[in-house]
Amino acid sequence: MKILLLSCCAPCSCAVIEKMAREGYDFAVAFYNPNIVPAGEYEKRKEENRRLCEEQNVSFVELEYDNERWRTMVQGLENEPERGRRCEVCFYMRLRRVMAYAKENGFDAVASVLGVSRYKNLSQVNQAAQKAAEESGVPYLEIDGRKGGMQERRQQLIRDLGLYSQDYCGCKPRRENLENKKTPEL
Repeated sequence: MKILLLSCCAPCSCAVIEKMAREGYDFAVAFYNPNIVPAGEYEKRKEENRRLCEEQNVSFVELEYDNERWRTMVQGLENEPERGRRCEVCFYMRLRRVMAYAKENGFDAVASVLGVSRYKNLSQVNQAAQKAAEESGVPYLEIDGRKGGMQERRQQLIRDLGLYSQDYCGCKPRRENLENKKTPEL
C-alpha cells in the first residue's frame, strides 16, 4: 500500500516519519498548509519538513500555498478558538486537497499528523478525514502519534535534529504569543 502522509510541520511528524520509514512503509510526505501565516513562516516550516524527509530518505511533496483560498474557506470563523469550527474547516480543506493529489498520483491511502499536537483534537481531525475520504474515495488511515512512546520519541528527535519548533499552529497565534507580539493576527 502506497501512503501519502500529510504533515503540518517537522516537529509533529518526525516520530511518525521515522517509525514509518523504519517499518518499511511505502510512503511520501505531503506538505499542504495554506493556513500558515506569514509566508516567511510557511517557507521556514516547509524547508524544515523537507530537511527531515531528506534525513529519513522519504519523498517530499509540496502542494501549492494558497492562503487566499484558505481565508475564503474560514471566513466568518476567524475568532473561533483553537479546536473550534475553524479547525474543522481547515482540517477538511487540507485533507480533501491531499486526497485529491493522492488519487491523481497513484497513492492508495492518506494519513496525517494533524492531530499529534496536544493543542489539537485528534477526533476532530479524524472526523474531517473520514468526511474527505468518503467524498474523494481515498481511504484514510488513522495515526495516533501521541501514544506508545511516540511523544517522548518526538521530543528526542526535535532535540537531536535541532528541528525548528514553532509556537503556534499556523493560522492564529495562541494568546501568549499575541501578548508577546511574535506573529501577526489572522
